Amino acid sequence: MTDKKPPLTIRLCQPRGFCAGVDRAIQIVVLALKKYGAPVYVRHEIVHNRYVVEGLQSLGAVFIEELSEIPPEHRQSPVVFSAHGVPKSVPADAEARNLFYLDATCPLVSKVHKQAMRHQRLGRHVLLIGHAGHPEVIGTMGQLPEGAVTLIETEADAARFVPVDASALGFVTQTTLSVEDTAGIIRALQERFPELHAAAAESICYATTNRQEAVKETAAGADLFLIVGAPNSSNSRRLVEVAERAGATMSLLVQRAAEIPWDEIAGIRTLGLSAGASAPEIIVDEIIDAFRQRFDVTIDLAITATETEDFPVMRVLRDVELTAADMAFVNGAA
Repeated sequence: MTDKKPPLTIRLCQPRGFCAGVDRAIQIVVLALKKYGAPVYVRHEIVHNRYVVEGLQSLGAVFIEELSEIPPEHRQSPVVFSAHGVPKSVPADAEARNLFYLDATCPLVSKVHKQAMRHQRLGRHVLLIGHAGHPEVIGTMGQLPEGAVTLIETEADAARFVPVDASALGFVTQTTLSVEDTAGIIRALQERFPELHAAAAESICYATTNRQEAVKETAAGADLFLIVGAPNSSNSRRLVEVAERAGATMSLLVQRAAEIPWDEIAGIRTLGLSAGASAPEIIVDEIIDAFRQRFDVTIDLAITATETEDFPVMRVLRDVELTAADMAFVNGAA
């Protein structure tokens, strides 16, 4: 007689996983491979997820950090810029090398670039709220001349900052930040600089906000909250923090089911489950299957928003058909 599996309720967040910008970036690499053949070079991880990167590598994508890594015999091969955005110097370098490039920058990141440039055009020093070293921050700072942007990471940074002209300041934010933390930094800046100009539109993207709200709604009473995502994914790490603040007993970031500490969680009865914006649905399925092997699982689908955003790929790739089979490596079988 087999042992009866313990009951487990999985509160599955929706929305979760890929946002429109991530989906578009991956589609661009897949379509470029279909149209031009391998290799297609990709500067930096196209999105922050090792599984996605390895899946694209298996199709013929070659990941590089600098354009100088492209060998002379492959100068005609496409090079794709990641969804995080790049400094202006990168396309300029590509043009100087006569490279054919496809810019997969998320349209919402491009919007932040335009907002930063607008502040500068209007004579304002730009404050960028974000995390040092993140490729999105590097890309946004690289839209403007050296010294035109000051990075503000914390409320302490906001307290220390001394402007040349307190009446000529504007701010933008990284798109993947904690909504609550960012609101605190903005409040601190506005208290010190009442004439601070906000961006023309919200910088934190809809997907970041929606995923944080979904986790917030479902975290209370969860014995464990799992976030599927990579350690270098800013929006995924923020979801772990949101789950803990909102009442989950424990919250963990995992890339695959193999990383789940099964011995430590044997007694759980309620599991929260979500995925960062760069985490593929096929891994969420893998994790649910792993729990089904050990528990008698009931899925409680927690729908907090409906996302209909769809960002089309660039015109040069629109003549190539994208099928469900092309994206099955991240979305699973249809």
